[in-house]
Amino acid sequence: MPTTVEEISLRRVATNGIETSVAVAGTGPAVLLLHGFPHTWRLWSAVIPRLARHFRVLAPDLRGLGASTRASDGYDADTLADDAAGILDALGEHTAAVVGIDAGTPPAFLLGLRRPERVRRLVLMESLLGTLPGAEEFLAGGKPWWFGFHSVPGLAETVLAGHEAEYVGWFLDVGTHGRGVPEPIRDAFVSAYTGSDALRCAFAHYRAMPESAERIREAVRAHRLTVPTMAVGAHPVGRSLERQLRPITDDLEGHLVEDCGHLVPLDRPDALLGLLLPFLLG
Repeated sequence: MPTTVEEISLRRVATNGIETSVAVAGTGPAVLLLHGFPHTWRLWSAVIPRLARHFRVLAPDLRGLGASTRASDGYDADTLADDAAGILDALGEHTAAVVGIDAGTPPAFLLGLRRPERVRRLVLMESLLGTLPGAEEFLAGGKPWWFGFHSVPGLAETVLAGHEAEYVGWFLDVGTHGRGVPEPIRDAFVSAYTGSDALRCAFAHYRAMPESAERIREAVRAHRLTVPTMAVGAHPVGRSLERQLRPITDDLEGHLVEDCGHLVPLDRPDALLGLLLPFLLG
């Protein structure tokens, strides 16, 4: 039977010095879903029901986001990967397929790269892996404007106070080519990112990017990615992530979802499931 919203439970899980809120649904081999900005676990709302027919789905709010601890530090990809491993430990899962998008992609990548015994299969979407070669075409005109805005300590959370709904709404509209997301999900995202402390945590992920890039460079010098991996691109990242992964990955398949914005799980959930299910069940 399909999983319904009522069959998704929320758990408080202690990991790596914080508490995370984790949506849990279904039974079977674990699948860990890692979201990005400006999202919570609800980014996966349209795909969890079908995944939960085959898997035990674990969809946490990342450190500092949603209902997880608003930590003072630890927003680099290395620490986030440790958070993810701790979630698996706390929920009794030694291994999982790991799916990451946006800010969830670098920690998913590091988890698979450094701890392949924990990751059965790896899906990475709509993000770049630090400064690894392969993204030169995407970055030819510079990084997206909000990367610099978010990176200045204390600025964005001050400027945006009182205008969180408009700001989050812009990303949701752009990330779906103007098609938008269901109102309850939009409201949940806006609520999660309202207030200076919520915004501080969100932008801490961007402010940690230089450290994350260095951790990724170090890890790639020491390891190859050996777990079966799928790269999924849409707009705007396209195949840039796939090109970064190709030289360092033993088993890689790449896909581009046509007419799809950055929020792939909400904008084109059926197309995404058409890629995810065969890969994760393989």
